[in-house]
Amino acid sequence: MKPKALLRLFGLAFGIAFAAGSSAGTCPGRIPNPLTDVCWSCTAPISIAGTASVSGSGSLPDVKTDARGLCACGSGLNTRAGINLGFWEPLRTAEIVRHSGCFPSLGGVKLDLSGIRAADHARTPRGFRETRRTAFWQVHWYQSPWLFVMEALLDNSCLEQSPWDLAYLSELDPLWDDSVSSFLLSPDAALFTAGAAFGACAADCAAASVGLAEKTLYWCSGCQGSVFPLSGWMAGQVSPLQAWHLMAHRFAMKLSREGVLWYAHGSAGQCSGYVQPLFEKDVWRTQLMFPSRSTSASSGGGCQPIGRSTALWGAGKTFPYSGEDGAILLWRRRDCCMTSGVNDLASSATAIRSGNLSTVAEGIMRARASKLSDQTENRIRHYSD
Repeated sequence: MKPKALLRLFGLAFGIAFAAGSSAGTCPGRIPNPLTDVCWSCTAPISIAGTASVSGSGSLPDVKTDARGLCACGSGLNTRAGINLGFWEPLRTAEIVRHSGCFPSLGGVKLDLSGIRAADHARTPRGFRETRRTAFWQVHWYQSPWLFVMEALLDNSCLEQSPWDLAYLSELDPLWDDSVSSFLLSPDAALFTAGAAFGACAADCAAASVGLAEKTLYWCSGCQGSVFPLSGWMAGQVSPLQAWHLMAHRFAMKLSREGVLWYAHGSAGQCSGYVQPLFEKDVWRTQLMFPSRSTSASSGGGCQPIGRSTALWGAGKTFPYSGEDGAILLWRRRDCCMTSGVNDLASSATAIRSGNLSTVAEGIMRARASKLSDQTENRIRHYSD
């Protein structure tokens, strides 16, 4: 083969390899591993009958609810009496990305959405209207009931019984990339355009940084800024980490107003979930899952209340190129009228208190083995009959 032809061949091969590498690198990702990526100690504090509690190491303060210690569900002959179990449940994952069709939580899959009108990431340069810098993000919403999927705490009606699944794409939502149209979901946003309303967010930031956010200031996302508008556009982006938490809060509030995201705390939620259009941020926690894990105090504090400053724990959590898209796991406060499974709680409480991942994993495997054994015995008994 002639030298020129050989050079062309090498050039073509290098170009193909470079193009493939660039295409793959535009959407980095990692499929979540619940054993290593979930902060299991974030289920604490766990309260039983409103009095006794199990606190994990470095756990956040618990929110006070009006749940009754002794409770009953159903009516007539179907009434079931029990005691209240309060805990924090990993429920949903908000995946915040720059480019439409990029799914880091699916291992970096890039879908072709060319046939769908979907805005891509945009940001105004520093030289153009310095005070009006904006950014836009797409959000993917996943069902993530890890306690039910892994059977780590209880396997009964106290947990949301649904699989891990992709549930919502902002690329398909015409309201997400249009701040004017999103006003249909938040007409009350017109009440909070004055400077005093934005000034109140400073108090919310201070409250979230030392404890829990102030739920009465629902238009604020603490140190992240204003929740409104309920769209992917934001002004004054400081860092990707700050933007991810703001977008996760906005999307959760948006779905709450659409009746998609339900609550399950207090006396109203002891027997079943309920719709609450006014988002209560003090009963939600966030945990960073991608690009960095935040599973304990040593890795960045584990869970954080909505609105807490990312400057307090977010150093080194983001990095250029492969660490500019994020995934935030949202934890929900759960009150449940538990009529069975009280003994199952004791075996998990010790593992949660110690924060020992291997102990939690062993408990999960024992629970799975026990359940599989019971199912096998039932099948044998069924076929023998």
